[in-house]
Amino acid sequence: MAEFVYPPVVATARTMFKVLDLRFDITGEEHVPRRGGAVLVSNHIGYLDFIFAGFAARPAKRLVRFMAKDSIFRHRVSGPLMRAMKHIPVDRARGDQAFAPALEALRSGEIVGVFPEATISPSFTLKKFKSGAARMAQQAGVPLLPVALWGTQRLWTKGRKRDLRRNHIPITIRIGSPMEADPDESAAGITDRLRERVQHLLEAAQTAYPDKPEKPEDAWWLPAHLGGTAPPPAAGLA
Repeated sequence: MAEFVYPPVVATARTMFKVLDLRFDITGEEHVPRRGGAVLVSNHIGYLDFIFAGFAARPAKRLVRFMAKDSIFRHRVSGPLMRAMKHIPVDRARGDQAFAPALEALRSGEIVGVFPEATISPSFTLKKFKSGAARMAQQAGVPLLPVALWGTQRLWTKGRKRDLRRNHIPITIRIGSPMEADPDESAAGITDRLRERVQHLLEAAQTAYPDKPEKPEDAWWLPAHLGGTAPPPAAGLA
């Protein structure tokens, strides 16, 4: 089926990247499957993460169908766009209702994007992962594709004003090799391994990141264990 909305939205995003002169450092694009279904799994540190995680799949000419909270689909502007791009609404009170359309998309050869932390991590460290991504991959018979984002929190994140006027911000993206979701392994076990992979990629992205805060008040985007002033992980969520 022809894509009438998604490609223009991608083109608009690319224009925004150029206007802001974002400095991309992306490695691992070769791991994105050129065809067939996959569950793209990313950490979640900013409101624009779906744009950047989807951007990681563009060298493979793939469009990612993201699972996102249903309130975005009810918005008068974003709602029609999200539906036209075939993203998948998730009612957090009834999350299982989104499982069937996600499986259908995977089985039809789509890449489905998931943020298994379910919400933005204010500490910018990994929270616990929910097992839905692993269960989807198992049932659809598709691989999991781990991704780590870093720097996206500096543009717009929870508890901070949106700042899309800042130029030259580095955005680091690390894409790992696909993980098979063995149907004989527990979803919890797969989820633990998946989180370890994303953690490794995140640490690699943080190590490669070229910017450091110039002043103490600018250290809000760094987690505490890296010398920043982001709040520490909540008990039981790290």
